[in-house]
Amino acid sequence: MEAPAAPHGPTETRLTITSPEQMRELGRRLAKVLRAGDLVMLSGELGAGKTTLTRGLGEGLGVRGAVTSPTFVIARVHPSLGGGPPLVHVDAYRLGGGLDEMEDLDLDVSLPDSVIVVEWGEGKVEELTEDRLQIVIHRAVGDTTDEVRHVSLTGLGARWSEAALETLTA
Repeated sequence: MEAPAAPHGPTETRLTITSPEQMRELGRRLAKVLRAGDLVMLSGELGAGKTTLTRGLGEGLGVRGAVTSPTFVIARVHPSLGGGPPLVHVDAYRLGGGLDEMEDLDLDVSLPDSVIVVEWGEGKVEELTEDRLQIVIHRAVGDTTDEVRHVSLTGLGARWSEAALETLTA
């Protein structure tokens, strides 16, 4: 008799980033790990670097269009220029509800073929998939010009138990 499969616990990697260019480079490196069907949830204070990281992801994925904050349009789709998955960039900051309000964006339809990045998605998109990458960016708050960011990447589910997040620190 086979033993039941062990649950896939979270895998976590922590990084210290000291400049916006390093944040973009982290996005470019992360793009090499991502594939169609991946959901990435970004959280952090305003100005933490969520969009800068996503800009690097777009560069690494080779997508069309400038990756900018989708705050006022809520979601932008950036098609691939090279046959890879499109990047769907969502800003859920202004959305108050959970998945019900997100359903209008048809993320569940886009997910199998795209890389979906959701800023401010906590409590709103977790039901889309058990497999997701949660990225939390911490920065000093208040009146500061400190560029240091502490980034925590936590992979949840079977997909991320086998992903080599530790390669991002190299």
